[in-house]
Amino acid sequence: MPTIDLSKYKNTLSRKHQIIRLIWSIVWPMCTWFLPRSMGSGWKRFVLNLFGARISKGVVIQSSIKVYYPKNLIVGKNSWLGDYVNFYNVDLITIGENVVVSQYSHLCTASHSVSESSFRLVTKPIAIDNCAWVAAEAFVGMGVRIGEGAVVGARAVVVKDVEPWSIVGGNPAITIKKREIKN
Repeated sequence: MPTIDLSKYKNTLSRKHQIIRLIWSIVWPMCTWFLPRSMGSGWKRFVLNLFGARISKGVVIQSSIKVYYPKNLIVGKNSWLGDYVNFYNVDLITIGENVVVSQYSHLCTASHSVSESSFRLVTKPIAIDNCAWVAAEAFVGMGVRIGEGAVVGARAVVVKDVEPWSIVGGNPAITIKKREIKN
């Protein structure tokens, strides 16, 4: 019977990457703890951009977000990043314009190879297109693209691409209906 041998696991992330993460894990809380909720989004954009993120003007950022590696985060203008969103961005996360990522959502770009005894790290980017909404406590897995205008329902688990202008929900997420904007 095959077995898993975690002693063979090798961290493939560079020492520079690890040092930047260490510094980042100290700097972000120190620079934002005193700012309630979305106050000071301009300052938070500045701090994220200083560490290599590409955060556009008008992005609203809650102080409680968690960003694993700022350099792997791109956010388009006028998007909202809600309370306690976890960006586990070992790989790139790209968020378009006018996107909402609601509270306690988890965007995860990394996992491990379940077919290798060394449990090798595997990563794939996540993309969220313009005008999409990832609702509260949703999980978006690695390699997923959420299409333009799509809605990921609260607590949904998304492991496959979401078609533009569709609404998905559940675990695993399935299409519920098309999204229509009525003015």
